Parts: sequence; C-alpha cells; structure tokens
Amino acid sequence: MTYDLLIKGGTVVDPDQELNGVYDIAIENGKIADVQAEISQDSHDVIDANGLIVTPGLIDMHVHAYWGVCCYGLEPDAINLGRGVTTALDCGSSGAETFEHFRRTVIDRVQTRLYALLNISAMGIISANIGELLDMRWALVDEAATMGTKNRDRVLGIKVRLSSHVIHQDDKLDALKRAIAAAEGFGGFVMVHVGDIETPLETLTRYLRPGDVVTHAFRHWGGVRSAEGEITDVIQSERERGIVFDVGHGGGSCSFETIETAMAAGFKPDTISSDVSTISVTGPVYDLVTTMSKFLHFGMSLNEVVRCATTTPAKQMGIKDDLGSLRIGTTGDITILRLDEGDFTYIDAERQRTSANRKLNTVAAIREGKIYHDWNR
Repeated sequence: MTYDLLIKGGTVVDPDQELNGVYDIAIENGKIADVQAEISQDSHDVIDANGLIVTPGLIDMHVHAYWGVCCYGLEPDAINLGRGVTTALDCGSSGAETFEHFRRTVIDRVQTRLYALLNISAMGIISANIGELLDMRWALVDEAATMGTKNRDRVLGIKVRLSSHVIHQDDKLDALKRAIAAAEGFGGFVMVHVGDIETPLETLTRYLRPGDVVTHAFRHWGGVRSAEGEITDVIQSERERGIVFDVGHGGGSCSFETIETAMAAGFKPDTISSDVSTISVTGPVYDLVTTMSKFLHFGMSLNEVVRCATTTPAKQMGIKDDLGSLRIGTTGDITILRLDEGDFTYIDAERQRTSANRKLNTVAAIREGKIYHDWNR
C-alpha cells in the first residue's frame, strides 16, 4: 500500500488514546490509516517530525470568524489553520438574523472547519460601542431556536454576553434564561460570557445545566477567582455538577493572578481557547498555541494542555467520534508543534508580564490529510 501522507518519528501526544511517545502516522483518503512505532509502507508525501510534537488537529472553542461584519471578526484560515487550528467554534458573532449570511459567505467557503454558537441577540455582534443586548427586544428566543434547528449541522448552541457594556445590569438574568430556553429549543448548549464584578459567577452558574460553558472563567474579576482571592467551594461543586470552565483568553479576559490561584487550588481549565479577535490578535493573545503555552508555563503538563485543546472540546462540541483524536478511521486532522526553549515573555489581559523558558510554536496543520499552506486559500 502507498499512503497519501506519512508523518515519521514525531512525539505523538494524543490524550484520547493515552498516547505519548514516538510514532509514525499514516493518512489515506483524508483519514487516519495507521499509527505505529514504525510504518514501512511507501507514501506520496512524507513529513519528518523528528524532534517535533504531533497532536490531533487543535480545536479552538472560542473564536470570532465573521470577518467583515462582526467588529471582532478575523479571516478564519489565516488565524486558525495558519496557526495550527483545524477546527474552531465561532462564539456569538452572528445571531438568528445574520447567521445565514455568515454561513454562506464564510463557514461554507473557508478551509477551517467552522462551527458556531448563535448569539441570543438576533443581530449578533456588530459594534464594539453598542452592545447587542442593550435593547432586549433583540433577544429573540423562538427565532434563535428555529435557526439553530435549521442549521444543526453547524450551530451547536447559544452564546450570551453579560458584560456591563453589552447589557444593562437588570437584564442579565433574563438574557441568560432566554439563552437557555433557545438552546433547549434545538438541543444545544449555552456558553455564557462573564465579565463584571457586579455579578459574581456563582449567581450565574446556578442557572446553568450540566454541559453548559462558562467562558472567560480565568479573568481577573467576575470569573472563578472570588473577590476574596480564592476558588470557592461553590465553584468547585459547579464543576462537579458538570459546568464546563473555558479560558477564552481574549483581549480582556485572562489573568495570571487568577491562573496561579486556580492552579494552587487544583482548579485547571476544562478547555483552553483563545477568543482571538481584532482586538487581541496582535497581543496579548496572538493565537491558541500561545494561550496553551501560558498554561504550560503555569504548571499544566503538555498532555493536559493538548487535552484541553483537542479531546475535551471535541467532546463538548459533540464531534468526538471523528475529531480530537488520532484513532484509526477518524478524520485526518493533525497539528505539528515545536516546543522551543529560550527566553519568552507572556502578557495577560491585565497587561501583566511573566518570563518563561518554553513556548509552543506551530510547524504545520493538516486538515483531512491535506497540508495547509497560505497559497491554498
């Protein structure tokens, strides 16, 4: 047999199969065909991955990809496939009134595999200056449920942003309840964007269902770290109840102080996502791999950070049967990384700095057996 692509001698890190060692990986017809210590068959293309890290294709569970319409949207292939992410979840850039345009002009045309959460606001996110829920007449439950049902192959749930610049304080719980009702209308999950000190996280999570997601969970205030500087028993119990805690770094939503507090309490993120957007792509976020590197620096193992960007988001998004793993027969999505040693500076959303001696960098992304290059766009 002659394979389409053979990746030789890389350190394979696949938490789904508990693989962490040197293996060869063969791809045929866009699928993982074999994973062995040594594969001797011929291949049309061969990648020498000696000294590199080979993982399932990375999954970024929080991006903004509705470029040209959403004020935060970036061109998806350059920021995702170009930086090691084969699958991404757009979180609330579009709503019931704008999703079909987003799908036709972006989702169905790019090489990055894109899924979406509908914003409970029917307009989605248009302006950084005018919050999409300042007028609650935009929070249309039935319209969101109908659009989600119609596009269930790409719409996975509902996003609701509860920062004070997006929505009035008195409307927050109403908006959250409407998001849950809309998600229940088509069997999706809810992702809640937390973002102000006036509403403690515990106030919001009690309304969430197992499988719902808190994004920006590791921000300086309004996240898992309480005003007293600790991870409370309530937050710990909410995780045990099945609430998912996502990083969603973004331009204003990740704090090294909170990360250190959480690590000390044994409270690690369930999923690591970037929330990369127009306001964070040039720093402090840059991309998912840099975000993963920060958590590696603060004490998570390589296996753990890879799990948080492959296996766990695949499970959360309902795509684990075919993505987030290197099991034979699954889709041939692979990310090749290099772990560099040197002097690096990481910056959080509070513009605090920390010095590090390791950083993950992207070498290549492979989607359905095809090596991504910018000129393929």
